[in-house]
Amino acid sequence: MRKINIILFEPEIANNVGAIMRTCALTNAKLHLIEPFGFIFDKRNFARTSANNFEGCEYVRYEDWAQFCAQNPKANVFYMTRYGKKPISDFNFKAIDDEIYIMFGRESTGIDKNILKQNLDKCFRIPMVESGRSLNIANSVGIATYEVLRQWDYLDLSKVEVEKGEDYLEK
Repeated sequence: MRKINIILFEPEIANNVGAIMRTCALTNAKLHLIEPFGFIFDKRNFARTSANNFEGCEYVRYEDWAQFCAQNPKANVFYMTRYGKKPISDFNFKAIDDEIYIMFGRESTGIDKNILKQNLDKCFRIPMVESGRSLNIANSVGIATYEVLRQWDYLDLSKVEVEKGEDYLEK
């Protein structure tokens, strides 16, 4: 069964996590949070940036990377890193009819280098100007999530406006 899983490795900024929770809630992605965090994990820290989608976000917390690996031994993980040598669009997600995990590192230092070195064939980067270091992590999660969803024809997501009606602009 196709499903996107977003992994945040030791996130440091609560507002970024809140924004990512919103993306996960609205795309049916599951969020995996690997401790330690650089903030206190409290609903109040996420309410505004998650646009109150905190409750709608399916998430799991792990004490560390080892616990994540033990609980998800068959996880098909792809790694977003500025050191990746190809864009996410180079991966053929259409050929994967299973769960996909996309891992993002802490805001200051990224994913642990040892983890990346063991998985070079699954590392990607988001192309940007040479002088740029990185995009905001919440933006990066959105870009990567929607690339996989695009390749999967957006799964069960609505492609039309539902609240005001798909013909809202024509009226």
